[in-house]
Amino acid sequence: MRKKTLVLDDLKILVLDEADRMLDMGFTDAIDDVIAYTPPQRQTLLFSATYPAGIEQISARVQRQPVNVEVDDGDEAPAIEQVFFETTREKRLPLLISVLSHYQPASCVVFCNTKKDCQSVYEALESRGISVLALHGDLEQRDRDQVLVRFANRSCRVLVATDVAARGLDIKDLELVVNFELAFDPEVHVHRIGRTGRAGMSGLAVSLCTPQEMTRAHAIEDYLQMKLKWTPAEQVSRSANTMLEPEMVTLCIDGGRKAKIRPGDILGALTGEASLTAADVGKIDMFPVHAYVAIRKASAKRALQQLQQGKSKAKNCKARLLK
Repeated sequence: MRKKTLVLDDLKILVLDEADRMLDMGFTDAIDDVIAYTPPQRQTLLFSATYPAGIEQISARVQRQPVNVEVDDGDEAPAIEQVFFETTREKRLPLLISVLSHYQPASCVVFCNTKKDCQSVYEALESRGISVLALHGDLEQRDRDQVLVRFANRSCRVLVATDVAARGLDIKDLELVVNFELAFDPEVHVHRIGRTGRAGMSGLAVSLCTPQEMTRAHAIEDYLQMKLKWTPAEQVSRSANTMLEPEMVTLCIDGGRKAKIRPGDILGALTGEASLTAADVGKIDMFPVHAYVAIRKASAKRALQQLQQGKSKAKNCKARLLK
């Protein structure tokens, strides 16, 4: 835009998504710069999960007679059981490992407040053999896509994420959400835990709280208008099977929609020529130049050989196992 190589003369609709997070990150001036570059005759849509005062100010500047639409979360919250553990900064990571080992979730999101903490928690869990990936703002788009694909298709059991990077994350049947640190804003806490217990399913949210974070805990209590359930950390027993290993692995095919490869082509090659059963093949995700397929671990070697040597449309495309 600064180089004036982007022409927006024909722009009709401007969408400001995650407006509250852009405010939190100090992008107000950047938003104004972008808006100033767009045609004055346009429709402006503004989306925000929370509604701080700054949102009204942005709306007043960029929208004319806007219609306010609020979406109710419905009755999902009561399906979420919340458990709070008091701990110290030094014991927080060992407690997290105990929580994961105790509950053994098939899928879990661990929330951190900063990219630095997100990366350090990821590295600590990975060093203990736990199936884990990190999701934060420093990832390139392709890496982010791969992380989301692997977590959604159950070839990774634990995702450590920041709030900004996880916005819009929608994982089916997410069993456990862990707040490694309490969120600064009670509304953010509600949105974190709201990723479990969806569509009538039950969910569990575990929060690790230090004495320094008790003010945040009280704010959450006031916001939810309910007494928090505190559990002694000693009640979480660490299972002998600390390692959380996934049932699936992900194969990446260097050919996608642009190569006219369809999910049916991949599924047919695997269940036909490779003699895998439908139960061996999980979610298939198609991108413009890549395709990802989840395969049960025991069948991964056979599936990889078939994709590399078979007669499907993917035969001329490289395939590899994501690790």
